Amino acid sequence: MRLRLPRSLSAASTFVGAAIAVGLADPAFAAGNAPVPNPGDTAWVLVSSALVLLMSIPGLALFYGGLVRSKNMLSVLTQTFAIVALVGVVWTLYGYSLAFGDGGSLNAYIGGFNKLFLKGVDASSNAPTFTPGHVIPEYAYFVFQMTFAMITPALIIGAFAERIKFSAAFVFVLLWVTFIYFPVAHWVWGVADPNALVDAATKLAAATTDEAKTAAQGEIDSLSASVGWIAGGLAPWMKGVGALDFAGGTVVHINAGIAGFVGALILGKRIGYGKEALPPHSLTLSMVGASLLWVGWFGFNAGSNLEANGTTALAFVNTMVATAAAALSWLLTEWALKGKPSLLGLISGAVAGLVAVTPASGFAGPIGSIALGFIVSPISLFFVSKVKNFFGYDDSLDVFGVHAIGGITGALATGILVSPDFGGVGITDYTNIGENFAGKYDLVQQMISQATAVGATILYSGIGSAILYKIVDVVIGLRVAPDQEREGLDIADHGERAYNY
Repeated sequence: MRLRLPRSLSAASTFVGAAIAVGLADPAFAAGNAPVPNPGDTAWVLVSSALVLLMSIPGLALFYGGLVRSKNMLSVLTQTFAIVALVGVVWTLYGYSLAFGDGGSLNAYIGGFNKLFLKGVDASSNAPTFTPGHVIPEYAYFVFQMTFAMITPALIIGAFAERIKFSAAFVFVLLWVTFIYFPVAHWVWGVADPNALVDAATKLAAATTDEAKTAAQGEIDSLSASVGWIAGGLAPWMKGVGALDFAGGTVVHINAGIAGFVGALILGKRIGYGKEALPPHSLTLSMVGASLLWVGWFGFNAGSNLEANGTTALAFVNTMVATAAAALSWLLTEWALKGKPSLLGLISGAVAGLVAVTPASGFAGPIGSIALGFIVSPISLFFVSKVKNFFGYDDSLDVFGVHAIGGITGALATGILVSPDFGGVGITDYTNIGENFAGKYDLVQQMISQATAVGATILYSGIGSAILYKIVDVVIGLRVAPDQEREGLDIADHGERAYNY
């Protein structure tokens, strides 16, 4: 989900993001005609949606499933598949409306109900991309965003795998996407329509009377005030945050990583944790799952541009090289520290690199992305080994150490790597039509924006998730009985086995 974010740098709020390939020169836009979806853009977004679904099932399911003990393999597969199905229905009924509908006076924080049950969405309705004059079918945007909503809560379950009731996980996810994911998605990705913004800015530039200037400026201010507050909406207490998140460092990875960490703490440790070996039952399957994640992630990151153009290629390349660098970095670091390179370390590094480059994928340059990949793996390795062992918490599959820490690292690094001095694409200002949308990059301000987004996501997800866990615990009970945990959740929860020998 590539962003165009307003910042309080001028009366006509500044918008930031990757460079615009086509501006006012676009014939359809310049002529004032209604934009028509480009078949190539539409095809790419639909293919990207399928790739992101591949990340969840079977990618994430196999990656997580191989890391647990064989008696819990089927439970992880079932939880992942059920979450994907559940969120697909919820997203269609009301999730899309809450995340991307019109929230009226609350629009800085949450969408509204104007798109409830997909009201007003049909084969002829369009959604804007990030180039003025360009759109895609709204159904394509709807289903692409759906796949992000599907995988995010599925990431959470890895933190407390092998000990949560299926019913508790199911109900928690229903509550979590409703009260945590949809609002945060709106905060970060609820942005103004570039077509409307550039149209208003054009009117302002051409205005010759005070009345016309006031009217045009009013349109710009109205558009700026209608977006999510992290994306730069004019929230009463925080104006023009302007955080950069190309494809979900905050919305997906920090959000899910913190929720998983809180869940691991509340559920407590697995029986035998720290006293007996709890090894992965199939690193082979985990390697297959990690490989599918890498492939699917091209849809996740490059698809977030919503168009098939040069920025799409940039995000694709950054996803490739950052992941390769992070996998290599983890392998070499672990080899130096432990004396042997491991497959688990290699695939863990790849996932950490994918997580870290997600927010930066359309903003950084390839060299900056390689540097990010090399940096994130030692940081995540430190958390999944040293920090985790020191505090003794049982984050079963290192959701916090890889997704939360990797997401935080990537989100903060994005504020630096977007700078043209580091090979980044720089800042785009939709309202600065006289200078090809060029904007002003301010390192300190951008890092404050990034840190604000990170801090807000941590606090909201952490506190909100804790409340939801407690509600589910009181009503259903979170954890299976000790004898069921020893037997394994495959039999205890589902009456089936992943393997019948």
